Amino acid sequence: MGDETHANRKGALSLPALLSMTAGAVDVISFLGFGGLFTAHITGNLVILAAHYITGRFGEIAPLLSVPVFVLVLGVITAVLIPKPIPFIRRTLLVIQGVLLASFLGFSIEFGPFADPNSCMAVLAGMLGVAAMATQNAVVRLALPGHPTTAVLTMNVSQLAVDLARLARCYDQPEDLVRVRRRTGATLAAVLGFVLGVVSGAILEVHFGLRSLIFPLLLAALAIPLGEFWPASSDAVSRADHSTGTLNQP
Repeated sequence: MGDETHANRKGALSLPALLSMTAGAVDVISFLGFGGLFTAHITGNLVILAAHYITGRFGEIAPLLSVPVFVLVLGVITAVLIPKPIPFIRRTLLVIQGVLLASFLGFSIEFGPFADPNSCMAVLAGMLGVAAMATQNAVVRLALPGHPTTAVLTMNVSQLAVDLARLARCYDQPEDLVRVRRRTGATLAAVLGFVLGVVSGAILEVHFGLRSLIFPLLLAALAIPLGEFWPASSDAVSRADHSTGTLNQP
């Protein structure tokens, strides 16, 4: 029983960490290769838009489209898949993400590098990356119950700091401390995965350009079989969350 529990915990940490690494790599590669486009940290594109109007040094069309494209993809995926069984949702979304990242890579290699980030092909390729990251967000929201986001580092760092402080002061009840420790491990795995993805993606993009998108594509491909080892007990929790509308609450 103890070995099974330990294996379940490892499975529950490894997939979010891998997805975080994927998001970090895609985000930094798209930022460097598409004139400052964030594909995972979508709200960062609002900063890019402001910077464009002041300096004129960044792309304008892709950051402008990224938010509605992200919301549209996430909304459509949720509407279509929410009634389905959780394992089916997880498997389907991971496959869709892999397909979108493969398309992102294919368009980027075929038509890049992009001297003009506002060109039609640059914007189209960038939106494929945004759609892939929207799909990854749907994976976390719909099929990885209780786990931190894999695409926004600020939220995870804030949660990690709060939980570490709570653990240090030990004001909580023992059962609450167990829950905080478990959440701390998951959040730390997501933070480290994202940082590793950003560093690796940046190094690869400098040396290989947009071909470096092969790296996050391989990570996404690895996530598909890894998703099959997600603990079945967590799926029951996720279904309960779906029915009550309390997705991914700590």
